[in-house]
Amino acid sequence: MADHITIRPVAGEWVVRAGGAVLGESSNALELTEGHYPPVIYFPRGDIAMAFLEPSDTTSTCPYKGAASYYSIIAKSGAIKDAAWSYEAPLAGMEQIAGYLAFFSNKVAVEQV
Repeated sequence: MADHITIRPVAGEWVVRAGGAVLGESSNALELTEGHYPPVIYFPRGDIAMAFLEPSDTTSTCPYKGAASYYSIIAKSGAIKDAAWSYEAPLAGMEQIAGYLAFFSNKVAVEQV
């Protein structure tokens, strides 16, 4: 694992909301902290209503975590483009986040309840 990245289970119940709907709740979320960036909460895919997420053509690559796939949220108010990302096959040392989704905080609400 890159020495500037930490991944740990985060205590409590976490919720993600978008377009007026709850997309998921989890008590099994992970917190990833990378350098000086704000912590990011990763939700297990099984705790997210995947029917509201649509794979996007957008991808990116992190030299520490690997290739990221993006998802748009299909809300009643319209699509929220590239609102979530996932590392389907993360690099060595980052395997904990495989099968998890993270969300952009400027596009959805991620909160501890």
